[in-house]
Amino acid sequence: MKDLFGKAILDYQTNNSPEDLITETNISEADEMSVEYLFRSYKEMPKLEQKALQLSKGKILDIGCGAGSHAIYLQEKGFDVTGIDISPNAIEACKLRGVKNAFTKNVLDLNSDEKFDTILLLMNGTGIFGTLKETTKYLQILKSLLTEKGQILIDSSDLIYMYNQDEDGAFEIPANGYYGELTFTVHYKEETEKSFPWLYIDYNTLQNACHANGLQCELVLEGKHFDYLAKLY
Repeated sequence: MKDLFGKAILDYQTNNSPEDLITETNISEADEMSVEYLFRSYKEMPKLEQKALQLSKGKILDIGCGAGSHAIYLQEKGFDVTGIDISPNAIEACKLRGVKNAFTKNVLDLNSDEKFDTILLLMNGTGIFGTLKETTKYLQILKSLLTEKGQILIDSSDLIYMYNQDEDGAFEIPANGYYGELTFTVHYKEETEKSFPWLYIDYNTLQNACHANGLQCELVLEGKHFDYLAKLY
């Protein structure tokens, strides 16, 4: 892993001439993303993220914490928060920004001895599941990390709007696999990261997956653009 996403975050944190990240998927053109956006304050966050932070309670785990913006906000509110990310560079930036507990870790490697009251997966939190098939594995791990009255706050989007419709109004989605399973590619400073699977999941499909894995799933808030925040418990 070249860790380009993390490299961009660390470059921004250390003023090392950061550039825009270029991201593309198998169903969308290359798109520029300003690294600065990952360093946003609470006021600059979308409503779904603000809501997730308002609902956070107790001991908190921020999975895929990136530049640490959510963790920092919660830490300043006095919460015991741990941030994890598979990107060593992002975690280094988090530490430089003052996140007290930040670790380079994959959620699949976490030990269920440690339990959390709130687990956050934001900025398309279902992305890390990769594919619909892998969702069960992740939901089981997440469930094992929750305290008895704990909650998982996760956001995603229904990508159906990205597909064309035929004359009858039916969406022309791929016949094999689930339409929210994308392949994601990141470019930064003329380098390209190996493409990886990234899952966007519509709410009903998430709800079904949760029920199949012994979790309740509640719709908390819907965004303006097919996006939503869900609470699993």
